[in-house]
Amino acid sequence: MLDELLGRAALKDRIDELEEEKRHLERRLEAESERRADAVSARQDAEQRVNRLEDRIAELEDRVERAGDGDAAAAEFRGVEELRGDRLAAVLDRLDSVDAGEEGAMTAMVGDEVPAAVREAFGDRAALVDRASPCLAVTDDAGLVSAALAPPVAPAAFAAWDDGFRVEREWFLPTGEFAFALVRSDLFALGEYDGRERTATTAFESDVKGSHSKGGFSQARFERRRDEQVAEHVERCEAALADRDADRLILVGEHTVLDDVDAEAAATAAVDATGDPEDALDEAFYDFWTTTLYRL
Repeated sequence: MLDELLGRAALKDRIDELEEEKRHLERRLEAESERRADAVSARQDAEQRVNRLEDRIAELEDRVERAGDGDAAAAEFRGVEELRGDRLAAVLDRLDSVDAGEEGAMTAMVGDEVPAAVREAFGDRAALVDRASPCLAVTDDAGLVSAALAPPVAPAAFAAWDDGFRVEREWFLPTGEFAFALVRSDLFALGEYDGRERTATTAFESDVKGSHSKGGFSQARFERRRDEQVAEHVERCEAALADRDADRLILVGEHTVLDDVDAEAAATAAVDATGDPEDALDEAFYDFWTTTLYRL
């Protein structure tokens, strides 16, 4: 009764209404935060899958576009084989052994464009060279040899006739002394090699946030902090690369990170190697030194 006389009853009712409204808004905010965190985690998982598939999709789309004309659509490879190790060395030896006579063997490193000389040498099989590119294409004037190989360390584009095929071992096989480094957003592994033998290793992992947890950091703050952590990790990687002994460097890893690494490399490639640093390094080394052989 006293509350009603003093006008406090209406105020208390209003307070109760506001408290209820506040609880309602808090529940909505909590639900929205959970949905946002789930969305961030899902997006990050998707980005990892995209990183693995993006290059492959681009390659296939490019080949579909190139195969638009009738000849390219009708042409088929006689066979495709993944070569590595002793099998790859044996194929290279076989190509080295060819003696086609004066200017009887054509070798061409083909990039985005198939040169006129290559189209003339391969004839109706030039469409397959286009599909296999970038590749080292070989044929002879008698048409006995017709193949293309995708070298891990591709040389500059060229096309030339000679008495034999120009196939350099260092384009396809680990030769001499070199450094091979794997860089991911949270992992680094550097191997110093003499041929296939690893003589020294530097490896570490960095504490980089992998997914957004529910609650705590906001999405924007989480992503900003993760970017900072990745940048710090890249700086550590650059310092380790600068401290290597071998001059020649091959750099592989996540394509989204490779572009940020300030290091001069003889070759770069995106790879999906994961796991402990040294295990990932071995996997990346195995994948990188693999050559695709296209029989044209």
